[in-house]
Amino acid sequence: MSFLRRKPTDQTAATPTPASAEESTPPVGKGRPTPKRREAEGRRGPVAPPPRTQREAIKRSKEQGKSLTKEEKRALSAERRERMMSGDEKYVLPRDRGSVRAYVRDLVDARRNIAGILLPIAVLSFVILLIPIPTVQSYGPLVLLIAIVAAILDTVIFARTIGQKVRAQFPKGDGSDLSTKGSALGFYAFNRACLFRRWRVPRPRVAVGAKID
Repeated sequence: MSFLRRKPTDQTAATPTPASAEESTPPVGKGRPTPKRREAEGRRGPVAPPPRTQREAIKRSKEQGKSLTKEEKRALSAERRERMMSGDEKYVLPRDRGSVRAYVRDLVDARRNIAGILLPIAVLSFVILLIPIPTVQSYGPLVLLIAIVAAILDTVIFARTIGQKVRAQFPKGDGSDLSTKGSALGFYAFNRACLFRRWRVPRPRVAVGAKID
């Protein structure tokens, strides 16, 4: 009898299909294929070329927040000092900046200054004081005093010449904040003239006896 038979259940609806089984299974690993190198670089942006010089490498290292090695610090310090000694405006001390100060340095370096003997005489006078001879100890400081007076007079006369030449060469100044008055330039010239040529910073760029216009 057909009405006593059971109605077959829909096994298709109850049995999960392979597609539904795959959806219910959690992905293993990243769940996506590994991107190619070009695709990864395209998302991150273009890769910067390698540095061409050591200075560029140090600059990149500082920008990236990396600590410099001792060799890099030493190389950077040596480069800065060399640029300062050569008179680079970006690296010289504030007192040495400007075209007027560079011009005054050339005037000082091109002449023989009496102020240049002050340091040797000061050392010699100190040595003389250690000699237990009354005559030597009496005349030693006197020689030093005479040298100081002569250096000051020479600097005062030279400062007037510097002022005249600076006004003729730079009638409107050089745009720096440093004073271009004769007294300030004379003091600047005196400090430089007291040092030996090899000790002067920046180093002299003219020879002794050179004509400075």
